[in-house]
Amino acid sequence: MRVLIGCECSGTVRDAFLAAGHDAYSCDLKPDEKGSNRHFVADIRDVLRHPEIYGRFDLVIICHPPCTRLCNSGVRWYTEPPQNPPSSCTEAEAEQWPFLDREQRLAMLWEHLDQGAALFQECLDADVPYVAIENPVMHRYAKERINFGDVKPFYVQPWQFATTEGGPDNEKKRTGFWCRNLPKLTPTGTLDGSTARDSVHKASPGEDRGAERSRFFPGMAAAMADQWGSLPAPQPQQLDLFAA
Repeated sequence: MRVLIGCECSGTVRDAFLAAGHDAYSCDLKPDEKGSNRHFVADIRDVLRHPEIYGRFDLVIICHPPCTRLCNSGVRWYTEPPQNPPSSCTEAEAEQWPFLDREQRLAMLWEHLDQGAALFQECLDADVPYVAIENPVMHRYAKERINFGDVKPFYVQPWQFATTEGGPDNEKKRTGFWCRNLPKLTPTGTLDGSTARDSVHKASPGEDRGAERSRFFPGMAAAMADQWGSLPAPQPQQLDLFAA
């Protein structure tokens, strides 16, 4: 299959699909950390909107969409905004933040929520046969803004795909997937979670904290490539069903 991994600059999921024999690419606003020529420095929405430039894909996996305002962990900020500018702020908005009053800060956060929900919706509705979007648990305000149709999320833990206690997958991080035409992932690990680390949630503060916490896990990536990559690739004559 021709596979696009959106919102990824580490290449972890892309390389798992490449190793499984697929024609895989990644896409992010940041350059690829490995310098791969199988990476688009672009907005995922532009790649999906312009198949005449980037080509058509059979499977799109959005690994870390910038939708922090959708996550249940930050729902409290919609009634009382934080003192410091949240990670969803642009550089210009972060500079304005200290000079805004409570109502102005709340208005900005609600606008970010609308933007995040619109991004999620466009990815979910992408003109692609198979779609998966990874995201943490959503709060009710996000759910109210997204038309999921018959798509329901499933959740897995990285340690469910770990085979060694000291390996990178033996971590606790509840990971949700909203999928169209894809089955739930079946755990491939051999551990029971009792030795799983909690280092993702205890990452040290700093400007790289968000990026480090969002890094994908190689065991889970390999399972995605093996299980989702084994699905039937649409035949060329079937692609017209998904044409714009």
